[in-house]
Amino acid sequence: MTITLNGIGKKFNTEWIFRNLTAGFEAGERTVITGRNGSGKSTLLQVIAGNIHPTAGTIEYILDGKRIPDTEIFRHLSLVAPYQELIEEFTLREMLEFHFSFKPLVDSFTIPKIIDLLAFSQVRTKPILKYSSGMKQRVKLVCALLSDTPLLLLDEPTTNLDKSGINFFLQLITDHTCGRTILVCSNMQKVESEFCRREIRIEEYK
Repeated sequence: MTITLNGIGKKFNTEWIFRNLTAGFEAGERTVITGRNGSGKSTLLQVIAGNIHPTAGTIEYILDGKRIPDTEIFRHLSLVAPYQELIEEFTLREMLEFHFSFKPLVDSFTIPKIIDLLAFSQVRTKPILKYSSGMKQRVKLVCALLSDTPLLLLDEPTTNLDKSGINFFLQLITDHTCGRTILVCSNMQKVESEFCRREIRIEEYK
């Protein structure tokens, strides 16, 4: 998927969060969006995801030579974000079955294979509300990274992860995201962006 931002901006009340941002993202390109906390990274990602309308400018999405309406872009993307909620009353299997009823799996994966990959043997039959914050983050990551979508949006994806969890995340990136367009929001954490080749500094668009 290719994405073109044409002079986009977003303001709340009278304050511009960012403005006059023009950029293009090629299919398979990996880009990190950097800035301090509260600088507007998450807002930009939400605009690109079609969850928030830009105040100014336009966004064009092209997939296999065809333009995708912004109202349909949600069908072609996966998202990980701190504000994203899991259904905590569900068990792991129920959560995965629910999520992947809407998104296809990559690489001939199955629900049992994902459960084995997570290796949550002690809690696999318990509701997700019993999980630690790091375990919940891993569930979010497998839901997004193992969904067969051309666009992957990651908002501070290593939140709540220890060293083992970070290695788990990076292995998923290495093994299952080839050819996908990836945008990562990071507050300068190197590990979140070491697989990216391009950087956009959100504070340059104030």
